[in-house]
Amino acid sequence: MEPHPFYFVPLTHATWEEALACARALPPEAMADVRLDLFPGEDPEGMVRALGRRCLVTCRRAGAGGAWEDGEAARLERLAQAARARPAWVDLDWDLPVPPALGECLTHVRLLRSAHVPPGVFDLDRRLADLPRGDAYQWVGHAATLADNARLKGPLAWARDRGVRLSAFLMGTKGIAGRCLQAAWGGSFTCAAPDGAGPAAPGLLPLARLMGWRCHKLHPGCGLCGVLGMPVLHSLGPDYHNPRFQRAFKDLLYLPLECGSAPEAVAALEALEILGASLTTPLKETVPVLLGLESPLNTLSRRRGGCAWQGANTDAVALEGALAGLEPGPVLLLGDGGVAETSRRVLERLGRPCLRASRRAPQEPPAVRAWAPVGVVQTTGLGMEPGDPVPFPDLLAAAEPTARWGVEWIYKEDTAFAAWAREGGRRLVPGRVLFEGQAAAQSAVFIRECGG
Repeated sequence: MEPHPFYFVPLTHATWEEALACARALPPEAMADVRLDLFPGEDPEGMVRALGRRCLVTCRRAGAGGAWEDGEAARLERLAQAARARPAWVDLDWDLPVPPALGECLTHVRLLRSAHVPPGVFDLDRRLADLPRGDAYQWVGHAATLADNARLKGPLAWARDRGVRLSAFLMGTKGIAGRCLQAAWGGSFTCAAPDGAGPAAPGLLPLARLMGWRCHKLHPGCGLCGVLGMPVLHSLGPDYHNPRFQRAFKDLLYLPLECGSAPEAVAALEALEILGASLTTPLKETVPVLLGLESPLNTLSRRRGGCAWQGANTDAVALEGALAGLEPGPVLLLGDGGVAETSRRVLERLGRPCLRASRRAPQEPPAVRAWAPVGVVQTTGLGMEPGDPVPFPDLLAAAEPTARWGVEWIYKEDTAFAAWAREGGRRLVPGRVLFEGQAAAQSAVFIRECGG
């Protein structure tokens, strides 16, 4: 019988034909999780045989994140039907006795025991103290805070030291750290979403992304870095920093670490022993203050957990580089918050007069016309979502006669502000350029300070 791979990939495709094509293209590090509950019209034995028996078979109840609603006896019978075709693995609920029809197949099939517990429950230690019959075990909880992931480290290390094949992670986007760090923390496997199809659960990342980050090759001493804020799943940071860590031979992993408040972020920094952090909205001003550092900052680093934090602002480095090639003169600065404050300080240091406009500090069009800005720096959050309008359209209209360039901090492919700048024939510094400038400086900090 084949041992399990590191990644199980639930097939969540609209049709069995699409799922089958995906499963057949999986690399050796991954195995298809055939969700019988998602394909009720297909023959279980035929599905297993179509995959050459190299698969995990699951039939998840509606109350456990699945779609099966036809009764428990019918669900277990469907699992037994699939098991008769001798798949590599069958998934059975942790608390259930092994049904006789399934037990007859276990000389040729490995048994995965899984538990999906409700929010607020963390009973992993109790379950590990009294393991049911099985060859591997999966426990899935829920992440209320980012620091909740740290509760997995002890049980996973316990299982590794005793040769127990265990995967334990938390649902939701705040549980991504635990999913990705399974190998480093002692877990034997994790789950990944199929590339090009929807995830089976919130926070499940595509297989190609996890493999690109080499999550299956992480060592126990791997250091954690990441981008802290909300939202962060769109961040280019992981795909920028992780390849650079790998090329520098640094045992570091950079992840999207979602949290919306400074206290939650600071708690996670310590609980997860994070070594390097990129701070984004809304944390650039608040987290440094709680750590006793100047504000705003977008970069935190330290040698090891428990060491003092060092702060840097690579946003300032990127903006200075961008402004070097732009026409000097008065600037209209749009927005409030950490990036706006960083931009204001850079403009002031470079001797560029700045008129700032925001909801908290509004300006009127006549004041902007009188200011005659040669450039506009856009730091608001407008542009993060499709369909976002241009910020302060009346002020931009007032700036049009004199504005020769624009700087856009949002690094989406395009924004309404970027379109305003281009349509007016103005030189545009897009957010992608600023991101690459600040990320290059930030990556150098992480490699130098956090990489051992």
